Amino acid sequence: MSVITEIIDALEIKIEKLFIKSKSLEKKNQDLKIELLKSETIIQTQSKEIEALKAQYETLKIANSLLGSEDNKRDTKLKINSLIREIDYCIAQLSD
Repeated sequence: MSVITEIIDALEIKIEKLFIKSKSLEKKNQDLKIELLKSETIIQTQSKEIEALKAQYETLKIANSLLGSEDNKRDTKLKINSLIREIDYCIAQLSD
């Protein structure tokens, strides 16, 4: 019977170690989920900042073109024409 008792004791020790390891892994998993959420929030914030900076860049390109820069003159003309078409469309809608 002592052999069976030793086997049972060894199994209990192994089960206890597995239980501790399982708890540790669950804690680590929870920590990683929290870190992932923080990273996703940072990515969303940075994406919004990038979009805002792109819009500012486009505005600056147009302003620079209006000041006489030859580099973006074509883009500026296209943008002005697009704005004029939008205004004409709005006026037509208001007229109806």
